[in-house]
Amino acid sequence: MNNDKIIISPSILSADFTELGRDVKAVENAGADWIHVDVMDGHFVPNISIGVPVVKSLKKTAKVPLDVHLMIENPEKYIGAFAKAGADIITFHYEAAKDNINGIIDLIRSFNLKVGISIKPKTNQDVLIPYLSKIDMVLVMTVEPGFGGQEFMGYCAQKIPYIRAKAPESLIVQVDGGINDKTAKICKGLGANSLVAGSYIYGSDDIKSAIDSLR
Repeated sequence: MNNDKIIISPSILSADFTELGRDVKAVENAGADWIHVDVMDGHFVPNISIGVPVVKSLKKTAKVPLDVHLMIENPEKYIGAFAKAGADIITFHYEAAKDNINGIIDLIRSFNLKVGISIKPKTNQDVLIPYLSKIDMVLVMTVEPGFGGQEFMGYCAQKIPYIRAKAPESLIVQVDGGINDKTAKICKGLGANSLVAGSYIYGSDDIKSAIDSLR
């Protein structure tokens, strides 16, 4: 992984679901590196979003990797289905899988996919240390997961340099929540090299300029 490259992963949570194929192509054409797919179950987070059929449909049209963020309880039950549907990266939450972290990492690896672990704002970054050499990405949430359009929590971004200092150089540090041109600079300055943005990109009159501004 070249840490000089900032991976931009637009969140389809802010796309128009009646025109999802169009909106995925729009961000791809504007330079998006990945497509971020937020999966919510109404239990782990207080909202329900999309599931396996949408990932399967996206795989037919998306030309960039599908970055699937599982905000769900018991993620191990669904990893196989998301892998077969076409996920390229699967990120699960530490808080949803405390007793089976290594098992879930191994399960995702068994499908030859990239592995990510995410932590909520109130979770201490220390919990990740035993796993940093076993995974491809850490996703630092800078809002409470469950809804788009929330305000960036700056104190959460302070986890980034600590994780970066403890992790292999190849680790991707992704940030999700309240990302725009200003907060992107903060996160990049602290060592993040992947940014998730939904409303900032899809709410822009010029998607390419919005994506470029995050780099």
